[in-house]
Amino acid sequence: MRETNHEHEHEFEASRGLPEPLPSDESLLWQGSPHAWAMARDVFHVRGLAAYFALILSLRAATVWSGGESVQSAFLAALQLMPLAIFALAALGLLAWLSSRTTVYTLTNKRVVMRIGIVLTLTFNLPLRSLVAANLRARKDGTGDIPLQLLASEKIAWIHLWPHARPWRVSSPEPMLRCVPQAAVVAERLSTAWQSATAHDWAIPQRRGTAESAKSSGHAPSSLSPT
Repeated sequence: MRETNHEHEHEFEASRGLPEPLPSDESLLWQGSPHAWAMARDVFHVRGLAAYFALILSLRAATVWSGGESVQSAFLAALQLMPLAIFALAALGLLAWLSSRTTVYTLTNKRVVMRIGIVLTLTFNLPLRSLVAANLRARKDGTGDIPLQLLASEKIAWIHLWPHARPWRVSSPEPMLRCVPQAAVVAERLSTAWQSATAHDWAIPQRRGTAESAKSSGHAPSSLSPT
């Protein structure tokens, strides 16, 4: 069986976020979903879009008013564009909410499982031994993103991951746990689990070349601790 794989969710899950029950030698360390507002704010950029629409409406009103129309006419002219702004913001907010509701991230002592997808649900099993590095991008509210760099031999198409993919890494996609609540705690658990799962792997001669390559690129396994 390939170390990194995905499969469709068709009828049911054995347990939340998992396509089958955990084996007896595998234990659940953490499970969670993206924070809906953080997804809307940081992934779908609703605040930036709201500011953009506010600027457009202001310019529209100013243009009408500077043309000699009354303040009331200028306000009504801007108001005509309001439904478009509301619709766009509501659509992105709904998309963020659906992404949060349908996504489940699971961390065990052996793997990271990502159940993602609004219409077509996919499950990605990422064994801890297939991870080269991970980082933490924390925010003031406690949420954060945790991108996962996979071995070069393991690759997942960017389009299959979006929006759970690290931005601007299209040629070498990196799965990302997006807008995770208490992200620092999750990153610490991931780091501890990874170190335990790979304690002996990097001493195996056939993997030594991969380890040395990772070190030379600045992404050695020891860098998996949150930064």
